[in-house]
Amino acid sequence: MAIARHGTGALATLRALASQVHPVFMLPAVAASVFGSILAREVTLTLAVLHAVVVFCELYTAHIKDGYVDFYVRDEDDDHPLTAHGCHIALIGASALVFSGLALIFLAVGPVAALLTLPGWLIAYFHAPQLDSNPMTTTMGYPLGIAFTLVSGYYVQAGSLSTTVVAFGVVFLVILSGIKVIDDAKDYQYDRSIDKRTAAVALGRDRARQSAFALMTVGLAVVVVLAVLGVFPTSSIVAVVAFAAIATVTRRMDAKHTTMILIRGSYVFLALLVAAVWFRPLT
Repeated sequence: MAIARHGTGALATLRALASQVHPVFMLPAVAASVFGSILAREVTLTLAVLHAVVVFCELYTAHIKDGYVDFYVRDEDDDHPLTAHGCHIALIGASALVFSGLALIFLAVGPVAALLTLPGWLIAYFHAPQLDSNPMTTTMGYPLGIAFTLVSGYYVQAGSLSTTVVAFGVVFLVILSGIKVIDDAKDYQYDRSIDKRTAAVALGRDRARQSAFALMTVGLAVVVVLAVLGVFPTSSIVAVVAFAAIATVTRRMDAKHTTMILIRGSYVFLALLVAAVWFRPLT
């Protein structure tokens, strides 16, 4: 049976499968995996690569399942590059890679490392149609996956947890939840028409946007407080200033452009935090 809906042959199949790789949403997850490894200080490269590959496959699973549900189950999308059979094959393949990676992590590090990495796949697989049906899980699914990715990336290297890495996980959960609220507002009219309960639908666009910026402000304030208390490096405040400046620029933009800039701003935020943790320039 065909895997690609448009075209035949190996090249068409590869194009269809590659179409479900969405770098804008995959890169933060892979970067969080790397950041978790860096926080551990003593980095084993093979374990870092293994964990990052598992995380990538988890995100790929999410995109395949979400696309399948939106096109074949909900009839929301106008087109999809994969056939229903192709979606099933891709889901099986990506999930097989995830669980093979989890087995290797289990053998190399232990059961806790594998269990901390597993939620990424659970959130990915059950995002649609289960978790995206109410405002709380719709908003927090992706950020929670990022938080677990960061924490598990650290554990895979260190074999334990620390207050610092858990605090970083919470910070990213809060800030990315704010970005996700704005991202969901892009589809406000359509989501409202099908009674899909995103935060924007539940609160209204204006209140949802205010809540989103409030969440991001709280996350940044936590970083400042923890930097003052010595839990985070003092130079982490530079990351706060940079992200706050980027967020301020977006205050009058529409949801689409705000999301684009804030997602990229999260890259800057993460990069500056990596520099703060690794180099500790103000120490």
